[in-house]
Amino acid sequence: MQFNLIPHPATPPSRPFDVWVGVDHAGAFGATATTNLWFCMAAPMQQFVIRESEAPGRRDELWQSTCFEAFLKGSNGDYREWNFAASGDWAAYDFTGYREGMALAEIESPPYLRTEDNLTWWAVGATFTGPAGVALNLGLSAVLEETNGTKSYWALAHGADKPDFHDAGCFTARLA
Repeated sequence: MQFNLIPHPATPPSRPFDVWVGVDHAGAFGATATTNLWFCMAAPMQQFVIRESEAPGRRDELWQSTCFEAFLKGSNGDYREWNFAASGDWAAYDFTGYREGMALAEIESPPYLRTEDNLTWWAVGATFTGPAGVALNLGLSAVLEETNGTKSYWALAHGADKPDFHDAGCFTARLA
């Protein structure tokens, strides 16, 4: 599946470009399913602020600069937020409701992250596992900070006057 992200009208990029996400939700292996995402930007990578990390790993506040996010929401209203950075840093949080009960997600194994730079476009890949046999609403989003200081907020849909990726209106895709 491929999904196009759109910038929030209040935070456009400095010049137009496309952002899309390829999603492959693999079959179950026992009680675990694998999800593979490719966040793709149709603009040169050097246009964006890409933070470096000496030892990529779990880090908080990745969303303050260029970052890619996936939200997986169950039928009971709780959801998991994944954050991925081109540096290889990542984060995962669990919420009990809209911006409520935030806690570090217990992760059995960290996501597998990789970056591909093709000079005129670039992509960040993220592969992670989750429970199998559960239908989930999916929100996909990106914070893109450009080297000129412009910061744009991209999502499948926007449900508020200001960017808010936790808004239920952003969870428009479905993983079976």
